[in-house]
Amino acid sequence: MNKTVIQTTHLVKTIPQAGRELQILRGVSLAIDIGESVAITGLSGSGKSTLLGLLAGLDLPTSGTVTLFGQNLEGLDEDQRAALRLGRVGFVFQSFHLLENLTALENVMLPLELGASGTDRTRLATEALQQVGLAERLSHYPNQLSGGEQQRVALARAFVTRPQVLFADEPTGNLDRETGKEISDLLFTLQAQLQTTLVLVTHDETLAARCQQHYRLVEGALV
Repeated sequence: MNKTVIQTTHLVKTIPQAGRELQILRGVSLAIDIGESVAITGLSGSGKSTLLGLLAGLDLPTSGTVTLFGQNLEGLDEDQRAALRLGRVGFVFQSFHLLENLTALENVMLPLELGASGTDRTRLATEALQQVGLAERLSHYPNQLSGGEQQRVALARAFVTRPQVLFADEPTGNLDRETGKEISDLLFTLQAQLQTTLVLVTHDETLAARCQQHYRLVEGALV
């Protein structure tokens, strides 16, 4: 069985800027295996989040290939890429991205809408929030939660479908040092328990050092 879950070959991404092409990524090639944890670091503006979006199929490269779960993303339209991710890919972002008009429980239930009955959605979301230590916060809205608690909800939402791959973009970037350590501990605990492939973009070298592989983007190239 092929153990590679994500693979890129000679990935290039350019965008038009001031009448010329700005090259963000230059010939990025990498392979990520099932269950592996991978960190991507680099200076601000180095293309880390751009690369993450390409690996997840949220955007398409200018040239080169991205393969996710054995599928070449170039041959899929936006809806087909979304269908490929459904239930198999989770996301955690720096800004939490919780819906303010939904409770913690309702936010965590969102990824389950298409794949589970109402009773199962409630049970699975409740269990996910219990796993991240928020059993007493099910009915709280995001504005009633601290930043750390909001990111715990985001982690519960990301892991509730037991995804094969989790993409995390600066997951501790909006948190103080102590809270950030709690969230990173929780992230790696859940990743290990579920054997999820983790692709992590971060400025935090300490966080990156916890991953099995550590790549750095320098002038659009991966080293």
